[in-house]
Amino acid sequence: MIDIRSSRSLSLAALAAGLFTACATPPSPTAPSLPKQTASQPAHAVYQPSTWQKLPNWPGDDLNASFAAWQKSCPKLKQQPWLKLCSEAKNIPAQSAQQFIESRFSPYQLTNADGSQTGLITGYYEPVYLGSLQKTTLAPYPVYAPPKDMITVELAALYPELKGKRVRGRVIANKLVPYFNRADIVKNNIDAPVLAWLESPMDVQFLQIQGSGRVRLADGKELRLGYADQNGHPYKPVGRWLVEQEKLKAADVSMQTIRSWADANPEQIETLLDSNPSYVFFRTLPPSNDGPVGAQNIPLTAGFSIAVDKKIIPLGSMAFIATERPDNGGGIHRLVAAQDTGGAIHGTVRADFFWGTGDAAGELAGKMKQSGQLWLLWPNDHPLPAAD
Repeated sequence: MIDIRSSRSLSLAALAAGLFTACATPPSPTAPSLPKQTASQPAHAVYQPSTWQKLPNWPGDDLNASFAAWQKSCPKLKQQPWLKLCSEAKNIPAQSAQQFIESRFSPYQLTNADGSQTGLITGYYEPVYLGSLQKTTLAPYPVYAPPKDMITVELAALYPELKGKRVRGRVIANKLVPYFNRADIVKNNIDAPVLAWLESPMDVQFLQIQGSGRVRLADGKELRLGYADQNGHPYKPVGRWLVEQEKLKAADVSMQTIRSWADANPEQIETLLDSNPSYVFFRTLPPSNDGPVGAQNIPLTAGFSIAVDKKIIPLGSMAFIATERPDNGGGIHRLVAAQDTGGAIHGTVRADFFWGTGDAAGELAGKMKQSGQLWLLWPNDHPLPAAD
């Protein structure tokens, strides 16, 4: 996720980014033959050929729900072999999904540069916060749309090798300078529409971390918000600041412990939040009971959508995840759809698991920082992604 961001905001993974590492055992060398590699394939094997028998508990927890979640991506997959595969998938009955997948795809275990096969699996969700469409005594904290004076420069227009990279700033005396950081945005009256007002600066912070959410108004109606843009400053986890200041131990950092600390130390909240110069701007979305919109601009499916590093797992791909629930409720072994990105989701064995909407989903997402493994399910006889 980042220019700093290309879709939703930073996800709860950002709370733990930089504080956790993973290690594992090198993969077995025995596997089926590789499809043709692209010229830019890295020297180490990011994609280790595997077999269906090696996927833990394959075909997983609920293959029919998994397959349906992936099919939502099909309208966005405009190139071959996806067009052909999606066309075939339309006519596949539920009982034949496993046979279709096993005959059209091959599994590749994702492997880190050091040969390890485990990584960090975090969680995110769509929060619901109390708020107002007007500033009130109870709801004085704004949620901004993109500022009118913020300029975005797509660097690929000048430097093709920087495709996907962009800078954001504002013009002063005919010069492009960095846009305001979080502290300046809060202190100054920036020239940006206010979409809603929330009751707590921590609500605004966590809304930005999730990148989407709902604001419940006094009349019971809800305003849906989605990621629109970001101020161009690098994201720095507020949880890391708490660890550096010896307010929390790294192992204890979660959404819940950060909010508890803020509630107990209201006089230090702005200092905490200013430690992160990044700031996310939003857009309103049509009312819907579907999940929030991810990087593919389609609704996410609770329990079956993940955010990934799209250089490793292309958006719209199927992946298989093996990890544990954060509530000791057992394992998660299932096919998932790569339908989102996130500012803290970088690396090979790295994913953010979407839990759904509301407090129960937030409880799980906020605590999730599990070790896990990932397999990419890739179309047969098609070049593997060029992981840089």
